[in-house]
Amino acid sequence: MEKSYRRILVIKLRFHGDMLLTTPVISTLKRHYPDAKIDVLLYQDTIPILSENPEINALYGLKNKKKKTSEKISNFIQLIKTLRSNKYDIVINMADQWMMAVLVRMLNAPVRISHDYSHRRNAFWRNSFTHHAAQKGTNVVESNLSVLAPLGLDSNVMKTTMSYNPSCWERVRSELAQSCVGEHYVVIQPTARQIFKCWDNDKFSQLIDALHARGLQVVLTSGPSREDLDCINAIAGGCQTPPVTALAGKLTFPELAALIDHADLFIGVDSAPGHIAAAVNTPLICLFGATNHVFWRPWSNNMIQFWAGDYQAMPSRDQLDRGKMYLSVIPAKDVISAAETMLSKNQRAPATGEEL
Repeated sequence: MEKSYRRILVIKLRFHGDMLLTTPVISTLKRHYPDAKIDVLLYQDTIPILSENPEINALYGLKNKKKKTSEKISNFIQLIKTLRSNKYDIVINMADQWMMAVLVRMLNAPVRISHDYSHRRNAFWRNSFTHHAAQKGTNVVESNLSVLAPLGLDSNVMKTTMSYNPSCWERVRSELAQSCVGEHYVVIQPTARQIFKCWDNDKFSQLIDALHARGLQVVLTSGPSREDLDCINAIAGGCQTPPVTALAGKLTFPELAALIDHADLFIGVDSAPGHIAAAVNTPLICLFGATNHVFWRPWSNNMIQFWAGDYQAMPSRDQLDRGKMYLSVIPAKDVISAAETMLSKNQRAPATGEEL
C-alpha cells in the first residue's frame, strides 16, 4: 500500500478516556509517516483531552446527541466542507456511528480504512470504505491499533500519550502551594459518570485517613458537576483530617494531567483520569466493577487493579443495573494495603508529560 501519505484523518467518537486510548494509533501513524499532517475528528466535548498533543495537526469537533438537531446538521455540513478542503490521502475510522459512512464518502479520500463492525455489514457501510480491519486484541489499545492492519506497518507504538504545557503545571503548583501541599501527595478521583462505576464514600474516607497517617497529603479531584462536588464534600466530611478539595471541578484535562504526573500515586475508579495516570507513568490503583476489566484497564505495567468480580459474581452486560454500586464489595482495607504496596515499591521518577 502507498507509503507516502501526507494528510491523514483519524475518526473516533467516544468519551474522554476512549479518546486518550486512541493516541497509540496517532503515534504509530506519525512514526511511519513523520511528514504527514494528522487530524482527528471527535466529539466537541472531548477535544480538551487531546488539545495539547503535539502529534496532532488539528482537532475537528462534532456536536454530540445532546445538542439541538438544527445545530448538529449545521455543524455536520460545515465539517464536511472543511474536511473536504483538506484533501485527505487516507481516512482511519474507529467510529461505528452510521453517519460516518456518509461523511467518509463525501471526503473522496483514495484510502478509507474502517474497523469491521459486526452491526455495520450493509452494503452502504461496507462500500463507503476501501478496507475493513478486524478488531483484535484483549485490551482497547490493541483493538484500536488493529485498524492499521491494512497498512502493513512493521511496528506499533504501544504507549498512550497525555500532553500538557509547562504553564499547566505552573498553575497547578501555585494552587497546591495555596493549599499547603508539599512535594509528596496522592491524587484520588472518586467520581465517574455512572454510579455503577463508583465506590462507597466512607471507604474513600477510610483510605484517605490511612494515607494521612502515613504522612502523605491527599488531593481530591472531580468533574465540575454538582453531583461530583457533593461526592467530594461527602468524602472530605467523613475524614478525620480533610483532604485538599480546592482543585476539584476546577482543572482542565491538561492541568489534571500535570497534577497526576507529579503525584506519588493515583487512585481512582473506571474513568478517564485513570488512563491519564497510565499515560504519564504515575503509579496507580484502579477499581473496576461490572465492566470488562481486562479490555478497559488502564494501559500501565505499574498498577494494581481491583475488580469487584474477584469478590462477588458480576452480571453480564445485558443484566447490568446502572444504578447499583457494584464496587461496594471491595473492602477498604484491601485498597489501603495496595496503596502501601505501591508507595513502598515506587520511587517517584521525574515528571514525564510536561515537555511538548
